[in-house]
Amino acid sequence: MYIEIEPREEEELKNGLKKRNDFEAKRLSRFLDYPDLTRDKNSPLFELVRRIKNIERFSDFDEIKIPEIVRADISFDLFNFPADHPSRSRSDTYYIDNNHILRTHTTVMWYYYLNQEIIKEKIKNKMSIGALSCGKVYRKDEIDRNHMNVFHQIDGWYLSPKSEKVVTIDDLKIILTEIAQAIFGKDIKFRFSIDKFPYTDPSCEMEIEVEGRWVEVLGSGIVHPVVLKNLGINPDEYNGWAFGFGLERLAIISMSLPDIRLLWSDDPRIKKQLILGNKYVAVSKYPPITRDISFVVGKDFVPNNYFDLIRDIGGNLAEEVKLIDKYEDFEKFGKNKISYTYRIIYRSNDRTLLSSEVDKIQEEIYTETAKQFNAELR
Repeated sequence: MYIEIEPREEEELKNGLKKRNDFEAKRLSRFLDYPDLTRDKNSPLFELVRRIKNIERFSDFDEIKIPEIVRADISFDLFNFPADHPSRSRSDTYYIDNNHILRTHTTVMWYYYLNQEIIKEKIKNKMSIGALSCGKVYRKDEIDRNHMNVFHQIDGWYLSPKSEKVVTIDDLKIILTEIAQAIFGKDIKFRFSIDKFPYTDPSCEMEIEVEGRWVEVLGSGIVHPVVLKNLGINPDEYNGWAFGFGLERLAIISMSLPDIRLLWSDDPRIKKQLILGNKYVAVSKYPPITRDISFVVGKDFVPNNYFDLIRDIGGNLAEEVKLIDKYEDFEKFGKNKISYTYRIIYRSNDRTLLSSEVDKIQEEIYTETAKQFNAELR
């Protein structure tokens, strides 16, 4: 069964963003307008989702599409995030207002799924249920070739009456193995280790061997009894497993991609290579252009917010941002002030950049750094 949550509240919040004229509202609107690559048939992320959906055990699972703007209390409180968890911070999460955020994980689909009348009826009748959900998620992050602040996840979960099945971590290992083999083939080498998530206990992660090193790719766990209770399910009667993970990492590994930005490219020379299992060959190694920026700001400066400013102006041309220097000097800068120096590396994946266009971007970054962060440029 396919379930799509009517995005009435989300549309109202989106319209509210578009009516605002501040830089944060413009930024969030732009992120929301990014295409969902899990629903683009020409994207390898779509193929990843297809392979997972086609695993036999998921054949009778429901699929649910949920809003990208969710309530903060649903995302954090119901899912057992501690009050001091970093994800609750505005330096890690994009807030529309005090009560709404851009979703940080597709795990939040549990809430929407259990609120469907047909699912409530199944729970009432002590039936097993299962669902998959995929799409964009949003987290403030650094800028480099392996990270973007807009990326994609897939989540799956299964609940069963304890009278029918007591779910164990070994059940999860079987499921993760099936997923890894569906994506990377039967010969993939993998191992498991203990992890920790707010909404599962115990939790388990899978690592696969990639060119002689172990890389974490899949996370999962037994659904936490506290979360079940928060969602209106009696944990004495029901138990279950859940998994959730980012899709970009799997695509990058499968195709040996050197840069996450390639997944968003419209260059036909790049797009034709974006096939799972195909080893990517660079169309050309275009040279980088490097620019430094130094400034003094207050101690309340949040680097992740600054990276967003660079994304706003530099877009996909900003390949990496490195912290070169950071120090305090009371006599030179004054009390509660810090000096930062960042190196911004610009590079296009499909053409050679001109110094003149980078200089124009850099000049705008200078202007907005002073304006948005009350910074003293050096």
